[in-house]
Amino acid sequence: MKRLTLFLTVLAAVCLAACARQQQKPQAGKVLVVYFSATGTTEDAARQIAQVTGADLLPIRPEKPYTAADLDWNNDASRSSMEMTDAKSRPAIVADSVDLLAYDTIYLGFPIWWGVAPRVVNTFIESHNLAGKTVIPFATSGGSGIGAAERSLHETYPDVKWGKGRLLNHATKDEITKWINS
Repeated sequence: MKRLTLFLTVLAAVCLAACARQQQKPQAGKVLVVYFSATGTTEDAARQIAQVTGADLLPIRPEKPYTAADLDWNNDASRSSMEMTDAKSRPAIVADSVDLLAYDTIYLGFPIWWGVAPRVVNTFIESHNLAGKTVIPFATSGGSGIGAAERSLHETYPDVKWGKGRLLNHATKDEITKWINS
């Protein structure tokens, strides 16, 4: 009986030590999760990242919210189709009062549209000074990877310090924690 008690005590100590080692990496400075979500999928991922990192959340809100008709990618005349065929399109966003100077790391989330970030994300980037910030993209998509979106962001904004992004379709908290800690 004493051996069993000793064994269980040692096992518990090993488990506690392993759990302590798996705590999330501390982020340098304050962390902010900025996201655009048209249907709620990207918002879910953003909320999980904020929960894992202890970050603040900031939605990118278009001045004119997208309707289901606006998002109809099969319709060449839909709002999203017209925005995405015009690389210079910058849909207006609701001004935010967040002071980005307070943050060192920014997770930037969006759905993949036509292989890249929606133009409203460009509006956000161009409306804020991201100098000195580490910006880590994350995305959700029904069929595309994040690679082309990352390349486009890197090429369009070469002065931003980009971290390695990740596609987070229906990612679990454990998957997000592993990505953040990698």
